[in-house]
Amino acid sequence: MAKLINKNVRARFAPSPTGRLHVGGARTALFNWLFARQNGGKFILRIEDTDIVRSTKDFSQSVIKDLKWLGLDWDEGPDIGGNYGPYFQSRRIEIYKNYASALLKKRKAYFCYCTLEELEQRKKKMHEKGMLPKYNCRCRNLTLGERKEFEREGRSPTVRFRVSGEGAIYVEDLLRGKVSFETKMLGDFIILKSNGTPTFNFANVIDDALMKMTHVIRGDDHLSNTPRQVLLYEALSFKIPQYAHIPMILGRDGTKLSKRHGATSIADYREKGYLPWTMINYLALLGWSTQESQQFFNQEELIRSFSLERVGKSATVFDPRKLEWMNGEYIRKLKPNQLVDLLIPYLRRENWVTKRIDPLTRKKILKVTELEQERVKVLSQITNLADFFFKSDFEYDRTSVEKRLKKDYVPPLLKKMRKRIAGLSLFNEKNLERLIRDLASEFSLSPGEAFHPLRVALTGKMKGPGLFELAVLLGKNEVLRRIDRAVEMLKKQRNKGGGSASGRPRDSGSRSGGSNPPPPANFFGRE
Repeated sequence: MAKLINKNVRARFAPSPTGRLHVGGARTALFNWLFARQNGGKFILRIEDTDIVRSTKDFSQSVIKDLKWLGLDWDEGPDIGGNYGPYFQSRRIEIYKNYASALLKKRKAYFCYCTLEELEQRKKKMHEKGMLPKYNCRCRNLTLGERKEFEREGRSPTVRFRVSGEGAIYVEDLLRGKVSFETKMLGDFIILKSNGTPTFNFANVIDDALMKMTHVIRGDDHLSNTPRQVLLYEALSFKIPQYAHIPMILGRDGTKLSKRHGATSIADYREKGYLPWTMINYLALLGWSTQESQQFFNQEELIRSFSLERVGKSATVFDPRKLEWMNGEYIRKLKPNQLVDLLIPYLRRENWVTKRIDPLTRKKILKVTELEQERVKVLSQITNLADFFFKSDFEYDRTSVEKRLKKDYVPPLLKKMRKRIAGLSLFNEKNLERLIRDLASEFSLSPGEAFHPLRVALTGKMKGPGLFELAVLLGKNEVLRRIDRAVEMLKKQRNKGGGSASGRPRDSGSRSGGSNPPPPANFFGRE
């Protein structure tokens, strides 16, 4: 059945800039964006920055940067404006005060002079008596004289909304159906703080109403806020939007996703080297799926396929391993030239390449990329996978040395390799492989027993891209130098009594400690 399109849809993402954009917030933004785009409606960004203590301009800019990186564009928002701005709540304070005044005049709200200490004491007593800890309406019917007396004491009042009557509040949730809340469980709640700033529920309702939101898609941790918001909508004669409360995201241990599970912010994943569409694709699958359980989508497919009806009610698990796997799949789909551009910033961080990259250097980075692309799952991994291409004084892996170089036949084998390679008139993959295989036969070794020591001598590792491809990329002279270096390292180890080769073996004259020296102009060898 074809989906009904509603071009009047207005959905929003309204983050509080009290930290970096969390993956849970990004998933909420994505679901709103998909819903709006699918319907040909509008997606609005609003910054809820009324938390004076924790909200910062830097966090606001960080959230905007992360959303743009993800590709979640908006039709109205703080940086582009719109018909219903301002889109920062901190610039809408007078609007909230005016609506609070209107509720006070209608006696739907009242001033409350109770201090935090008094409220905490009452809450504690209610807990001790097994009572529901809600406001006891002490200030609900204060006389003018009582109010003035509190003000003479220096008390600054809050404004509380008057919750009246018994019964229940019903909410039609697009995911959960009809949800009911008992009115008596709520108590009179604060809508304006003593410093004049609005509470979340109050500002949220006013902004959603004035910005003409038709749908509010948010995490199910906000479900408990909904009955209070419904009461405010009714008291202010605003139209109630349609709600959809999406499931919470958990860590692999079944608890709410937090820093103890690892990286939780979009910025963390961006800096590590995850692709933006990987994040979008993976986040879309957290709580939502197609009937066919499709895993990979392009943007058009995702917009066309998404539906709130397919969003589950149960909490969903964030699995970093699946995210990394998916990122690797997308990296392998990139053209090598595209991947080069993404990898260069990570090479610059290590001072392995300069700011301006000449055509020859780029060509060589492209060759490294072609060799390593199959193994890269996260862009930042390139500095570990390919360090030996860029560092002449790379470290030898302890296990690789012990397993592949600490054998009696290795030093004479490497010396013979060096002599034969030096004599090669044409240094290419085919000739090099034939040479090493011939040496293996002469030494009565399997090909692997000859290949492995050469790999560790050239890279310091047991695993990596094709041995002969990487050797040719390094160049004949560099291969000879590295074989010499490995032989010298083994000689020093033997002279010291066979100690471990892990440490930091370096070429004579190289610096120890500190930052790596800048690479030579031709860091793949000096042919």
